[in-house]
Amino acid sequence: MNTMDKCMLAALVLGCLLQTAWAIKCWDCRSDNDPKCGDPFDNSTLAITDCQQAPELEHLKGVRPTMCRKIRQKVHGEWRYFRSCAYMGEPGIEGDERFCLMRTGSYNIFMEFCTCNSKDGCNGAGPQRSSLIGVLFGTFAVGLVAHFLRQ
Repeated sequence: MNTMDKCMLAALVLGCLLQTAWAIKCWDCRSDNDPKCGDPFDNSTLAITDCQQAPELEHLKGVRPTMCRKIRQKVHGEWRYFRSCAYMGEPGIEGDERFCLMRTGSYNIFMEFCTCNSKDGCNGAGPQRSSLIGVLFGTFAVGLVAHFLRQ
């Protein structure tokens, strides 16, 4: 493999990694409009939203969505679910997506905010964990690229 081939392979891999890091797709729905948006989540009739295409918010000029969110709230005994792209915050609690921020208030109000950016559609079901197969495949791919670049 000549130097030009190595450079092109490295650029291709870098481009794929950057696209994966900067663009996330999230479920976008409200259970008050679509009961399938609740838990258990049924995405069979929903299209996933590319957050890179999400509109800029008037009150957050220049801020782009980088995560997905799921909000679960109970107001006067009724559960509601909201899933969308998230513009601010951090994934999970201190970076751990297995945990969500919970708030309670007076008059029987409960809210749970979950944010994630580990994979497309991560705001579907409950908190996600990295797939062992995904980690192994990624490690293998990096090793393969490194092998070709050393030749």
